[in-house]
Amino acid sequence: MDIRPNHTIYINNVNDKIKKDELKRSLYALFSQFGQVMDIVAMKTMKMRGQAFVVFKELASSTNALRQLQGFPFYNKPMRIQYAKTDSEVISKIRGTFGDKDKKKDRKKKAQDQVANVAKKPALGSANTNNAPTTMQVPDNPPNYILFLNNLPEETNEMMLSMLFNQFPGFKEVRLVPGKHDISFVEFESEGQAGVAKDALQGFRITAQCAMKITYAKK
Repeated sequence: MDIRPNHTIYINNVNDKIKKDELKRSLYALFSQFGQVMDIVAMKTMKMRGQAFVVFKELASSTNALRQLQGFPFYNKPMRIQYAKTDSEVISKIRGTFGDKDKKKDRKKKAQDQVANVAKKPALGSANTNNAPTTMQVPDNPPNYILFLNNLPEETNEMMLSMLFNQFPGFKEVRLVPGKHDISFVEFESEGQAGVAKDALQGFRITAQCAMKITYAKK
């Protein structure tokens, strides 16, 4: 039986050894490339282990994400993605079952979200588009096959950046800088391929506060 398209996608075969907070951040970084993510539910209970739900604002975003990321090697396990059997009420049901545990966390998250919304009105996790802030006119160096990233949030890790950049042809590797969480290098096979990724992800927000700045690395 075909499941009707909806805003919520269901993911299984997720690596259950990853900590819940890191898992949610990584899912957010990966899926928010396709549109505004309204919510992510990932739980470590026996019943929900290895599974997650991602709720998009737009139906087109969930459809695009499902097609593009089907079988994507997420923490070394290919993701299996389908539309959730019902729309976002599935999230409410899960939250209802486990609500008591997460009430304090929810309150804290709401407070953080309010602060984030005051600071930045544009959609979170979105690349720099029509409402591009003027600060994203980043001074650049001559073209290079290596990109230099800065203004990265503290929780950035190699897996998150790899997931963002390996969507683009020619991606080779991410190189973090020991002791400096806010910068990184990403290598491509050619200058042209690096340029495509740079333009597409300029201003991408891994978190609400940090818009990634990308330039060509100095030769």
